[in-house]
Amino acid sequence: MKATRRNFLSTTLGAAAAAQAASPELAPRYAKLDEILKQPVLKKQLFKTPVIIETLELLRSGNSFLCRVRSREGAEGISVAHSGMSTLFPIFLKNVQPFFIGKDARELDLILEKVFIFGFNFRYNGISLGLPLATIEFAILDMLGRIAGKPVGQLIGEIHNPEVSIYIATEWREKPVEESIELIKGAVAEYPEARALKIKVGGLMFMTTDMYATGPPGRTERMIPLVRKTFGDNMALYADSNSFYTVPEAIRVGKLLEQYKFKYFEEPVMFDHIEEIKQVADALTIPIANGEQDYSFYGFRWLLANNGLDIVQPDNYYFGGLIRSMKAARMAAAFGKQCIPHMSGGGLGFLYNIQFVSALPNAGEHHEFKSFRTNVRFECKTSPLKVTAGKIKAPTGPGFGADFDPDWVKKHEPVKLS
Repeated sequence: MKATRRNFLSTTLGAAAAAQAASPELAPRYAKLDEILKQPVLKKQLFKTPVIIETLELLRSGNSFLCRVRSREGAEGISVAHSGMSTLFPIFLKNVQPFFIGKDARELDLILEKVFIFGFNFRYNGISLGLPLATIEFAILDMLGRIAGKPVGQLIGEIHNPEVSIYIATEWREKPVEESIELIKGAVAEYPEARALKIKVGGLMFMTTDMYATGPPGRTERMIPLVRKTFGDNMALYADSNSFYTVPEAIRVGKLLEQYKFKYFEEPVMFDHIEEIKQVADALTIPIANGEQDYSFYGFRWLLANNGLDIVQPDNYYFGGLIRSMKAARMAAAFGKQCIPHMSGGGLGFLYNIQFVSALPNAGEHHEFKSFRTNVRFECKTSPLKVTAGKIKAPTGPGFGADFDPDWVKKHEPVKLS
């Protein structure tokens, strides 16, 4: 049977029928979510004529990767890739890039759907597909924003948050408690006007030579009250376990977080164990957040339909771009839930995140921020990109609002497969 958009929607959303048959009371909730997934995000009406993608290049200078897209009419957009491109560039070049050449960029919603369903999702998924797609999508959105003379936030929604309140994201869960506290103090001191902070709880999951490491014994139980005591009641606190706990342990730690008035508990159990996430959410009053590792709509859809999640957290790189992340946010909004996207560090991750949050009607109170440190040479004429009163002003210039140093861009050469 010939593949069409209608066939795509009937088959991919057909899974809802089975779920609804098993739980008839959930049928209206699934129907509501499925209707949201059908709706396009990109405002195609802003572009009266086709915007045909003529060239799409991946450029490299050392460990720096750029994506540059040009239309037949000569419009251009550039994006900065995630550091993971150093591993994934063969997938970008061999599998994803050719799919976009000759396509009308106004159909970006449909192109992304086809890539995921008809293209490579049965061979590649997760970050291996999401990251190359997001890098291309960012460049296309930058190009379209420059054509329309609008910031990306206005291409994918309305501007609800011209300024984005941030929280300081910290690490160091492998360190002893006292050392961790001093490191966290240092991170907060770098942006003293920020009034929100996220800490890590649980043990390390990777980057350790000890396969049996679970972190210093009793560390979490000491950290939670000490962080509250150190930073006071006026600091908004969040906690992230990066999928470390079992259900019973997550509930135990969650109750401690409730006691010390933390605002949400992120990835309390394995990110794709959706039934276990709901078990934790049902047992606690602290809001549960999840989604930075997600690569399909299935987990968000099931958890929202079954009221097992309070905050969706797609990562704009890992999830395949802003359009897909916006669909996850719209699903959450339909049931009064928030979206607080995960932010990949390095490059221009903070800029892409700020543009996305600027267009979120259901944005959370604070959003992830790691730092402005970057080797990218660019100028932003419409925002100082500084933390002022705990907020960052979203750029209002066309595209992502970043004008790259042309000499710096010229140092990047096209990447080719040997």
